[in-house]
Amino acid sequence: MPLSQLDSRPGLPALVVIDMQKGIVRLPTAHPVADITANNVALLRAFRAKGLPVVLVNVAGLPPGRTDAPKHAGLPADWAELIPELEQQPDDHTVTKRQWGAFYGTSLDQFLRRRGVTQVVLAGISTSIGVESTARNAHEFGYNVALVLDAMTDLNLVSHEHSVEKIFPRLGETTTTAEVLNALTQRVDS
Repeated sequence: MPLSQLDSRPGLPALVVIDMQKGIVRLPTAHPVADITANNVALLRAFRAKGLPVVLVNVAGLPPGRTDAPKHAGLPADWAELIPELEQQPDDHTVTKRQWGAFYGTSLDQFLRRRGVTQVVLAGISTSIGVESTARNAHEFGYNVALVLDAMTDLNLVSHEHSVEKIFPRLGETTTTAEVLNALTQRVDS
């Protein structure tokens, strides 16, 4: 389903970019990371130009629980640093998480609510982990959720496709960078 609208006053949309950080963009992905980065940058510039909230999320560890999947040890020192292409600005809100989703254990919900945000526009890596977990939480918290499919990718194509085809339509509206940029140009309340 395409994007029906971007929320306007009294509510606002916010762009939330998930885990576009040096250690993750170096990994092999299902879609070219250069294309995903370019779309994220276009969204960031457009949201900033409209004075809308921007949230940059990175992951700096994992929760301590036991899993069958091995935990990563000995990560490079710059692993959690946001990539410079995001052109981080002083007004951007940064969230560092230690779990898949960007809401639990962070200031994200409080930040969004204090700014009157009613819609989150999600992009980043990886589709089936960080983006999907954040989308699930946003949906549960009552936000309108827009998922920008050409501004996200996964480490596994099957996982990406499962999220896009089966999970995301139940959590919000799926859209493209071009649709979001077009909706932003239509806004008159910024």
